[in-house]
Amino acid sequence: MVKCSTMAEVRREIDRIDRALVTLLAERQTYIEQAGIIKGERSAVRDEARIEDVVEKVLAEADRAGLSRSIAEPLWRLLIEKSIEHEFDVFDGKKKKAASA
Repeated sequence: MVKCSTMAEVRREIDRIDRALVTLLAERQTYIEQAGIIKGERSAVRDEARIEDVVEKVLAEADRAGLSRSIAEPLWRLLIEKSIEHEFDVFDGKKKKAASA
């Protein structure tokens, strides 16, 4: 962590972190896409037990890292919902592609 003394420095560091987060989220998305290809049934895309497992793990890591749970939990729940939407798109696209082949 860099000790900042100006808002320009703070913003520069936030921008740096945002770039790293985008890279990590893009990597995460590739696994969401793989799940959409691997799953055999559309009903398997949304897995409530897995959602809660992910959130529990994230909150435990947030506690260790010093990230506020009031930031971590809603952020990850939104990330999960958007990931599920994307996975549905991938799953449906796979079915359409198979039907047209």
